[in-house]
Amino acid sequence: MSLGKFVRTTMKGVTINPMKKLLWIYAILIGTFILYVVQYHTREVSSRAGGAHDGLRGEIGEKYVMVTFQSGMEYWKSSLKGFEDAAQALNVSVEYRGATQYDVHEQITVLEQVIAKKPEGIALSAIDPVRLTAAINKAVDAGIPVVLFDSGAPESRALSFLSTDNYNAGVTAARKMAELLGGQGETAVVTLPGQLNHEERKQGFIDTLHKEYPQIRLQSVKDGRGDRIYSKLAAADILKEFPEVDGIFATEANGGVGVGEAVQEAEAAGKVKIIGFDTDKDTLDMVKKGAISATLAQGTWNMGYWSLQFLFHQHHGLAGPGGGTKAAASSLPRNVDTGITVVTGDNVEQFYAK
Repeated sequence: MSLGKFVRTTMKGVTINPMKKLLWIYAILIGTFILYVVQYHTREVSSRAGGAHDGLRGEIGEKYVMVTFQSGMEYWKSSLKGFEDAAQALNVSVEYRGATQYDVHEQITVLEQVIAKKPEGIALSAIDPVRLTAAINKAVDAGIPVVLFDSGAPESRALSFLSTDNYNAGVTAARKMAELLGGQGETAVVTLPGQLNHEERKQGFIDTLHKEYPQIRLQSVKDGRGDRIYSKLAAADILKEFPEVDGIFATEANGGVGVGEAVQEAEAAGKVKIIGFDTDKDTLDMVKKGAISATLAQGTWNMGYWSLQFLFHQHHGLAGPGGGTKAAASSLPRNVDTGITVVTGDNVEQFYAK
């Protein structure tokens, strides 16, 4: 119906003076115009929102792969959950692969197999900072973006490294140990030599004791092989060799639990303060009952979530060109600190999986 016909029909049989009739027509015209503007604006906003949403949605056929080592460890669950959560948000597919043992050759083989399947991107935790470099660069040369998380390979051409600032984590552990010991005593470290993140944690701990707490002596550094049993044996050796030791820092989750068991069996629980790493259930249980004085919680979910986001943005050309030189010409940050929290008996309940 035309506006004129609508007005005539509406006013049929109604006596209105000319001025009121004109105002009535103006009101209808203004109302119609406002309605048009509102509808147009709504369509425009919806279109833009839809376009932005579509721009951050992939295809379910896109495959991104996470590769770790000791793949059955509980530690990886949080990172994998972050990876999967990002995949759901982006509408892409993910796969989890890894070496079953702490074996660099097995992880290289797994990575080579993943590269052969030509996924859209790989998120890798490198078991060795040097020996994984060639395989990482092979993926980059094949046009597959690689992001490292948790444990890096600094000389590789991976786009980014998302991890705890491991040196600073060692600093935090030293300061917490000094607090527990009242600023003096004897300490030791159970670690995993040759893996970059553990080397950095150990060095941050040692440097901080030396610089800030000269009355705390470091008596021993032992290899726990990233294994609960070997860490227990290493701690038992420390307690026999240095019976006056007051505190032990374990740089990874299996180590903390193994050290805790050794201290309990030596009937030194309470006397020997233990600082562990990570938040697997066994570690949290020991913190809860006081066998481990504190543990350091990493932002592992952040590692997985943002690894996939970075890979997706690189694959879709949203982060600038990548690959090529070590300092890839990409807008993705080269290093990302995913954070750390000190967990004690006071806040341990917050870290159990929901």
